[in-house]
Amino acid sequence: MKRESRTVDRSDQVVSPATQRHLPLVDLLVDTRAELMELAVASGLKVLHTMLEEDRTAICGPRYQHQVERAASRAGTVPSEVVLGGRKVEIRRPRVRTDGEEVALPTFQAFADNDPLNRRVVEQMLVGVATRQYARSLEPTGAHVRTRSTSKSAVSRRFVAKTAAQLDAWQSQPLDALDLVALLIDGVQVGEHCIVVALGIDKTGRKHALGLWDGSTENAAVCQSLLANLQSRGLRTDRSVLVILDGSKALHKAVTHTFGQAALIHRCQVHKLRNILEHLPESQRPWVRAIMTRAYRHSDAATARRLLHDLVRRLEDRYPSAAASLREGLDETLTVLTLGVSDRLRQSLASTNAIESLISRTRHVKRNVKRWRGGQMVLRWMAAGVLEAVKGFRRLKGHADMPKLIAALRARDQQLGIADSAENVA
Repeated sequence: MKRESRTVDRSDQVVSPATQRHLPLVDLLVDTRAELMELAVASGLKVLHTMLEEDRTAICGPRYQHQVERAASRAGTVPSEVVLGGRKVEIRRPRVRTDGEEVALPTFQAFADNDPLNRRVVEQMLVGVATRQYARSLEPTGAHVRTRSTSKSAVSRRFVAKTAAQLDAWQSQPLDALDLVALLIDGVQVGEHCIVVALGIDKTGRKHALGLWDGSTENAAVCQSLLANLQSRGLRTDRSVLVILDGSKALHKAVTHTFGQAALIHRCQVHKLRNILEHLPESQRPWVRAIMTRAYRHSDAATARRLLHDLVRRLEDRYPSAAASLREGLDETLTVLTLGVSDRLRQSLASTNAIESLISRTRHVKRNVKRWRGGQMVLRWMAAGVLEAVKGFRRLKGHADMPKLIAALRARDQQLGIADSAENVA
């Protein structure tokens, strides 16, 4: 039996106009040859206008409909500005009035907030965009959209205002909730100013940027002022804390004055090794570096101390300056070896690399600044760089062994007789 074909001939069928799809946005894109960003901006502004009208309708009621208990009335439109893509865009805002006063539209208040604009300005500046080139770094909005707040002066004013607010908020942030076990302090020269920065490490191995202070040099008074500020904000100084320094006598004096016997000071081994090698000729540096590296990587503090004292005796006759430099602060370079922590955590705490990395980030942020116009400008840029670096903070390498470090510090408290006061505060 011959099977009937199921193929349907659609050549004579007529498509109903109701089933046809019309894409006006595609037609607009083809007709105007506009970029996608410009098309998105134009469409977004239309959506915003619709949302503003919906707000007005919710307050005033439907248009052209009589309402006996109308709470507010329509009052036309007025030129206004909203924040869009790092700039201000002019729109026609619907007005609502009641009892002779303007009624705020919730949607307009949300889009007119200047904080997103200020954040965008700061982010652009921190990634290296100059104030004169700020407008070029933004996405195009189209010639039909009127914009402002992208000039050099406007960008500069917003950056100053935002970074000043960030600095004030950061410098007043309380520290009493942080359970810090280690503190790193270092200084950096910026123009004619020396900025001292403090970095804390809590019991979980997380890093916290604590504060900074401005001075002409890295002297004891500047360091003392920074520590006094941290102490007034809640930094605990009544129990043992590991303080890692680069060897600065001013920092050492300020730390001992603030913490007293609670300060367990460790000298950066990288700085000490670098200082010793600078006192030696090139031919003598390899074997000295090998001995010092072997001592610093040893797990036993007594063995490491013996190796370094033997090296002092070998250098005494031919290179007395190198021997004196090695002898000075020798025991403090071995502090971390006495804590009984793992090799990975000991290497993380043996140097000031954590705060050096933080400071290097600030150098990258302020690389485009050609002239410093006072200490306040330096503090604002440094704070902006520090807060930018905080976003990329990771926990200390070897943080899993932090309980051993905490146990060693609390045992030291008991030996020094300061355990009772620390427990009372806790």
